[in-house]
Amino acid sequence: MLLHAVPMLASLDEEASVKFYTETLGFTFHSAWDGYLIFSRDGVFIHLWPTKDPEHPKVNGCYVNVDAVDELYAELEPKGIIHPEGALQDMPWGMRQFSILDNNGNIIHFGEDIQEPDED
Repeated sequence: MLLHAVPMLASLDEEASVKFYTETLGFTFHSAWDGYLIFSRDGVFIHLWPTKDPEHPKVNGCYVNVDAVDELYAELEPKGIIHPEGALQDMPWGMRQFSILDNNGNIIHFGEDIQEPDED
């Protein structure tokens, strides 16, 4: 029944968020309604809602499943946006992942499933 979910993150500055998501993360900007922003990349959508409270992004985040995490890390790491504790690594739950902080302070985790498939 469920098809997909769209994360909604906090945006402190509409113009800065559009610039960050398009120029730094390589997302396509689709639209804005009174500060509510919609972006996508490779079929994955992220929405940002406007806020003036700098505490909101500190408690927002999302997890994006990817299929080429090493390539994405190589693209984003030189941009200086990797979370201080979010370097690329294999996690005990079977994901190879890294984390970034966007221009607002939202955390975004990117992960690739590295578990061996079950043999039936």
